[in-house]
Amino acid sequence: MSLIVTGTIGIDTIETPSGERREDLLGGSGVYFAAAASFYTQARLVAAVGDDFPQEFLDSLNDFEGLDIAGLEVRKGSKTFRWGGKYHEDMDHRDTLFTDLGVLEEAPPPVPEAFKDSSVVFLANSHPMVQLNMLEQFPDAKLSVADTMDLWITIAKPELTNLLSKVDGLVLNFDEAEQFTGHRNPVTAGRHLLELGPRFVVIKKGEHGCILVHKDGICALPAYPTEDVVDPTGAGDTFAGGLMGRLAAAGGHDLGSFGSVREALAHGTVMASFNVESFSLEKLRSISRKDVHARFDEYADMVKIG
Repeated sequence: MSLIVTGTIGIDTIETPSGERREDLLGGSGVYFAAAASFYTQARLVAAVGDDFPQEFLDSLNDFEGLDIAGLEVRKGSKTFRWGGKYHEDMDHRDTLFTDLGVLEEAPPPVPEAFKDSSVVFLANSHPMVQLNMLEQFPDAKLSVADTMDLWITIAKPELTNLLSKVDGLVLNFDEAEQFTGHRNPVTAGRHLLELGPRFVVIKKGEHGCILVHKDGICALPAYPTEDVVDPTGAGDTFAGGLMGRLAAAGGHDLGSFGSVREALAHGTVMASFNVESFSLEKLRSISRKDVHARFDEYADMVKIG
């Protein structure tokens, strides 16, 4: 099944605890998600950049078989979103050095006519009203899932709450789940969020894995034991890309069932483990579907009990 995502495309600056600083890196929630999802299914990306967006970045995106960037709009006279971050020693926390919204302050890009038959919709991190506008263009979608962040919980909680009543699933991290619900226990927080409408909630815990709170059950998976974490930027987005890409590829009449989501979480975990091994999309550009399947099999053996 075809998968569509709307999210940011950005130019990043990253500082790591080792003191390494990398500037002008391709980034953004939509980029990481779509690149990861393209290993499983056709991933359609809808986003906007300015005319300062390097041609080499466009070429990089075109390198991914299964990634359709016909919905990427390059706007004359506009500036591409830019973000800078500095990671702490634990690599799970970071400080934002700067944010230049650029094109994100403008109207969102239109959905190409050829994309409107998409069956699976992922609303990557952006303002809840932008996400809702995207969702409303797919009234016949078989599965819709949203991501969010602390900023929207702070300044747009009513709009986010309304969005949750209209989607099948929500992906967010542990701190955001606590911020939204007031519950530090992730299972309790997940159950609270289910009451707002979603069928399932995936709570990311970084190096400690993830928890699925579903109307039909609960499960927890560890992270893949990566030895060399170079840059965790985009890990959550590639996790979501692997998760949703696998669900779209599997198809079936019940995409959001407990069993299907639980199995797809493992694929998301594997994709995130590749992403953190290098900066930007460098690692994802260097691997094949064969590499992904091999690591998935290795991971499945690790978590197998009995």
